[in-house]
Amino acid sequence: MASVKVSAAKSTPLARNLPTFITFDKPMHEQTVHDLKKAITAKNPKFHPSRQKLTLKGESKPLADHSTLKEAGVEDGSEVTVKDLGPQIGWRTVYLIEYAGPLVIHPLIYHFPRLFFGGAVQHSVLQKYVYAAVMLHFIKRELETLFVHRFSHGTMPFRNVFKNSGHYHILSGLLLAYSVYSPTFAANSPYIRGTIRENPNFLWSCLAVWLFAELSNLSAHLTLRSLRPAGTTKRAIPYGYGFSLVSCPNYFFETVAWTVIAVMTGSYAAWLFLVVGTYQMAVWAIKKHKNYKKEFGKDYPANRKAMFPFIF
Repeated sequence: MASVKVSAAKSTPLARNLPTFITFDKPMHEQTVHDLKKAITAKNPKFHPSRQKLTLKGESKPLADHSTLKEAGVEDGSEVTVKDLGPQIGWRTVYLIEYAGPLVIHPLIYHFPRLFFGGAVQHSVLQKYVYAAVMLHFIKRELETLFVHRFSHGTMPFRNVFKNSGHYHILSGLLLAYSVYSPTFAANSPYIRGTIRENPNFLWSCLAVWLFAELSNLSAHLTLRSLRPAGTTKRAIPYGYGFSLVSCPNYFFETVAWTVIAVMTGSYAAWLFLVVGTYQMAVWAIKKHKNYKKEFGKDYPANRKAMFPFIF
């Protein structure tokens, strides 16, 4: 028999009986942190494991769910503190909501220009191609969320859904669609007529690069999926197409795809989304690159960059 004292980092109405003692009939090396969370929930049914952040008493580093209690430094008689993280929402659900925004907004503005511009818009070939590319991109992202991605974390704070969705719904949804499908880019616009933006060779070349980037991004996602068995948070060193040069080729190819849209259109909205998105992906890439090197040490390829081959 082994017991752990659980106290509240801050008073929460979902666990009024804290501090309390959790008793296990198995040794610490056979119990995980997630088992401890479930035991807390058993005593406090409304306090779901996803809302709990466990730390050793006096420390701030959260205990990983998959770690055994022994690995996490929890011994018989130890005290851990639990913090209520608030309402949670699944990562998969958040992704589906994020990508659904542009899939609704773009068709509305493209097919009903009178509602947004006060009159009909004779769509140029450029507008038709961009519309198809944006819709295919986000349909791909929805399908990847459902059938490809395996998440290391099950949930995130519910409030994050508004911040995350705003990036896609506003920047790549409302702002991009309102700009690119406007009369400025119409077939009879001086911005289009007689310029490179109605040149078939230019447009098809751009689409070829876009398709290459989208398929390469998918390939990277499939590689990452193959490294993590279903239902686990296992991490391994990725190898293969794209990964020989950078730790996050999926971010690199995503940047290439949106660069194509920005170059094709010259739209301020496309360039803004590209800059903001690239910055955010660079932040994530740096973090993941450092985590790879920290976790795998000398086994991790030393010549890899974080996101951009040979540069960054």
